Amino acid sequence: MLQPSPSPAQSRPQLRHNWDVTEVESLLDTPFMELIFQAQQVHRQHFDPSVIQASSLLNIKTGGCAENCGYCSQSAHHEKKAKLDAATGQQLKSALSGRDAMLQLETVLAEASKAKAGGATRFCMGAAWRNPRDEELELALEMIREVKALGLETCVTLGMLKPEQVSKLKEAGLDYYNHNLDTSRAYYDKVVTTRSYDDRLDTLAEVRKAGINVCTGGILGMGESKQDRAALLAELANLPEHPQSVPINLLVKIPGTPLADSPALDIFDFIRTIAVARILMPQSFVRLSAGRQDMHDEAQALCFLAGANSIFYGEQLLTTANATVSHDRELFRRLDLTPAA
Repeated sequence: MLQPSPSPAQSRPQLRHNWDVTEVESLLDTPFMELIFQAQQVHRQHFDPSVIQASSLLNIKTGGCAENCGYCSQSAHHEKKAKLDAATGQQLKSALSGRDAMLQLETVLAEASKAKAGGATRFCMGAAWRNPRDEELELALEMIREVKALGLETCVTLGMLKPEQVSKLKEAGLDYYNHNLDTSRAYYDKVVTTRSYDDRLDTLAEVRKAGINVCTGGILGMGESKQDRAALLAELANLPEHPQSVPINLLVKIPGTPLADSPALDIFDFIRTIAVARILMPQSFVRLSAGRQDMHDEAQALCFLAGANSIFYGEQLLTTANATVSHDRELFRRLDLTPAA
């Protein structure tokens, strides 16, 4: 005789914040098919597996950043050496000619309206700053208020913040703040040395304390080890609250940046990381972020099966190309996926 299915409350495990790196490594070592199966089971306990959340990302201030992140073409330390594709390169060159200039509000609202018409529910705005000056923040606050008025969720990434700046973002109605950890604590100084790992965690703590949703994740394929990927996931899952959004990026190798020659990451290791992120942070949105334009459709489908349920939508991410909207729509059709309303 069939037993009745457990209630949702009975079937959902308690959220954990005490993962050991060796436990996470063990999950990464789980046979691939079994790992995907486990991740899909967890995913179905918390989300509709046929629904994808779509966010759009716009650079509101390009280039001239004082940080030396080894993957980034916008760093003042190596932006002159970075070589981008023709369209993106022209945009970066134009932006650098007016260093520190932010986009006009009208331009931002036009892009936000286009993103909403294309199916995005969240509009993310990024500025290449180590930390914003107060007058710069005021411009970003106006953008947040006006984008929210269009009926979109808002997210910004502005670098490190002071507590009083976080309060202003909260007052403006900001929904999400993005501040990625990038990699493990042990590998961090191979990626960036101009700010510490704890600097990043401190900003996340201020954002969380203010009641703003946290968006934080990392970048894979920068030469890190499997243990580094496990340590990054453990760091994220062991935060006092799981991040509401966890972007997982695949390094886009931009010639002229220090990490451009990093060895290629096996796509199945990337998919494994997605699956383990889903298991460790079952209620978080796990987002396929940078690097999707180089993934085959089959790889993206496996990522969705492994628990990814959010993407960046639109032809460009900051200064790098992204999959086209038409391609994404066709992929969703083929996979019977529905963008979140």
